[in-house]
Amino acid sequence: MGQKKVLVKINPEGKYVVDIDKDIDINDLKPNTRVALRNDSYTLHKLLPTKVDPLVALMKVEAVPDSTYDMIGGLEKQVMEIKEVIELPIKHPELFESLGVAQPKGVLLYGPPGTGKTLLARAVAHHTDCTFIRVSGAELVQKYIGEGSRMVRELFVMAREAAPSIIFMDEIDSIGQSRGGGGGDSEVQRTMLELLNQLDGFEPAQNIKVIMATNRIDILDSALLRPGRIDRKIEFPIPMLRIVWQL
Repeated sequence: MGQKKVLVKINPEGKYVVDIDKDIDINDLKPNTRVALRNDSYTLHKLLPTKVDPLVALMKVEAVPDSTYDMIGGLEKQVMEIKEVIELPIKHPELFESLGVAQPKGVLLYGPPGTGKTLLARAVAHHTDCTFIRVSGAELVQKYIGEGSRMVRELFVMAREAAPSIIFMDEIDSIGQSRGGGGGDSEVQRTMLELLNQLDGFEPAQNIKVIMATNRIDILDSALLRPGRIDRKIEFPIPMLRIVWQL
């Protein structure tokens, strides 16, 4: 493309002709080289390693967590709900098939910090003998264009290879905020769109379930919470409110 411009592919947007930073040697740019572009100008300013799995440092994978339902107190209603939407489809998929009902794909756990969301997600993975893959939404927000969406794709590849598996996405509001306000970080929006594509692209029968958690359900994009993506929302109130409610 000349001495100062190259053609790059950005997933999921397409191909762009971009400028090259003055510190980059054009001779170092080969086909399929991974590069970093500046968010503001799309200038190519850095060459990335060719064989890097960004998930290695970000994902916390457990073959089967050691948490159990017995460790959870005061969440009987929440335990019952997550059994219905996650455990039952994994253990007895034939029930859904016989009724002609689609299996749920995922569930959203919402409520203040420290109310047991992560513990319950680990417990259901334990009781279903599922690989537990945990990632924070904040970790998927990357400074390099296209890296966040790439990591989301690799996350679901990992889940398929480790099935039966549960993907636990904490702090989902970091990438799942409503897009209706205009503006916003374009890289966050790319990551969000890729997540929606992945949720639409896998079948529940593949033995992959998605559990998301947030402290701010009020700011989540309605597209993320659409049935067929997230099929159930489970509230986790603060402990004192649970006690008062039970009394």
